[in-house]
Amino acid sequence: MLQSSIELRPITALVPGKFVLRPDLFLIIHAPVAAPPPDSSSGRGGEPKPLAGQPCSVENLSLGPGQREKAGAGSVLRICPKINEEAFVLPGKGSNFRVWETMMSNRPRFPGRHFLQIPGPTPIPDRVLRAIDMPVIDHRGPEFQKIAKRVLEKVKAPFKTKNPVVIFPASGTGGWEAALVNTLSPGDRVLMFETGQFAALWKAMAANLGLKPEFIESDWRIGADPAQIEERLKKDKNHEIKGVCIVHNETASGTTSPIAEIRQVLDKLKHPALLYVDAVSSLASIDLRHDEWGIDVTIAGSQKGLMLPAGLAFNAMSQKAIAASKNAGFNKSYWSWADMLATNAQGFFPYTPATNIIYGLDVALDMLEEEGYERIFARHKRHAEATRRAVVAWGLEVLCKDPKYYSPVVTSVLLPPGYDADAFRAVVLENFNMSLGTGLGRVAGKVFRIGHLADTNDLTIMGALSGVEMGLELAGIPHKKAGVQAAMAYLADEARKTTQKLAAAE
Repeated sequence: MLQSSIELRPITALVPGKFVLRPDLFLIIHAPVAAPPPDSSSGRGGEPKPLAGQPCSVENLSLGPGQREKAGAGSVLRICPKINEEAFVLPGKGSNFRVWETMMSNRPRFPGRHFLQIPGPTPIPDRVLRAIDMPVIDHRGPEFQKIAKRVLEKVKAPFKTKNPVVIFPASGTGGWEAALVNTLSPGDRVLMFETGQFAALWKAMAANLGLKPEFIESDWRIGADPAQIEERLKKDKNHEIKGVCIVHNETASGTTSPIAEIRQVLDKLKHPALLYVDAVSSLASIDLRHDEWGIDVTIAGSQKGLMLPAGLAFNAMSQKAIAASKNAGFNKSYWSWADMLATNAQGFFPYTPATNIIYGLDVALDMLEEEGYERIFARHKRHAEATRRAVVAWGLEVLCKDPKYYSPVVTSVLLPPGYDADAFRAVVLENFNMSLGTGLGRVAGKVFRIGHLADTNDLTIMGALSGVEMGLELAGIPHKKAGVQAAMAYLADEARKTTQKLAAAE
């Protein structure tokens, strides 16, 4: 039987004829059409007919609406063979069918480590894994108390803050909710900028909570534009907008927003709105200055630049935000800052924390300090530039259209019209054991994403780009065979400059 989670490999495209029918076959209809029953004499189908959402049966082939999943602009239909049948027949000329097979469960082992080139969760260093792989201790005992106090102090460093940072057992989504319910009241207006899928999800959450979010819309190809934010805030003469919510690094679109400039807009207008920043994918990868930039609440998660599994959500807060929390009108329990701050002061948590991930956080913070944050930020910019040079050399297009907003942690790549980015990702996964990020929301099926963040180096990036270039060749996607060479030349030149600087300093 087919698994609910599968990996696909193309067999043929747009070619009518017979194919051996196995339970590991899928049929992708690239246009919303369905195959009619075949002619009884020839066994071949006629012209495709519109798919009306009703079950469609073909000899040896059964398709139902419950078996469809979205795949770009078309539909993916599971092929369900009848007992004792061995083949099915594709319709003739003019059909839009493509047949795929899934990877079988008895496939040979892939040697080496899996290349996880998505924009998070990111690969976890062995040193962090060893720290997590320790016996659980009493989270209300003196040993854990020492660890908690140490971690709660050390975690301020990546935020560049002297103010409290609270840690919830949650994903970044939980961090969003904690930030909003601790500082706002039902019916409050918040201004948001549509940088991509995660900004859209945050807006949906705000609406679900009973806030009144206002979206500055965009085409997902730029970060948050300070000029557009200023234009809207100027009109808010009565200061009805209580918060401005910005995704610092939008992984869906591969864009980064200029938080310092947005803070300057608020200060220039003397607008009292709180500034909320989603730093889930930017923390410890892109320069972020919670105190200096006047951020009121910074939200983060553990599974990106902090090199940990998902499971921790962070809220760094300003004194202004703490003051606002005393008058916030939302009921809260699990997300209560007041409960967290009171128990954290003693080295404990109001409920059971994610103890073993906190062990890992302790070590991950040490590793970040050992490399140095400025070096980390420079490394991420270097790998992003190498990736973009490869994309341009391939003749493809970076989704982010303005260099001002280029992301140092992920590059979203547009494929030419008519090519399915998820099908391409499947080819890369099947042949090279590498996961690339999928397109989300309005760019689903149109882009794939190359993550270049957290515990990675030049050779890892070159391996990833090599896998992409080979995948483009295997998938038959038009491109120039020059991307890997362009990235390699850039990284080699950067390494040469570093060597010369070190030599000059001696």
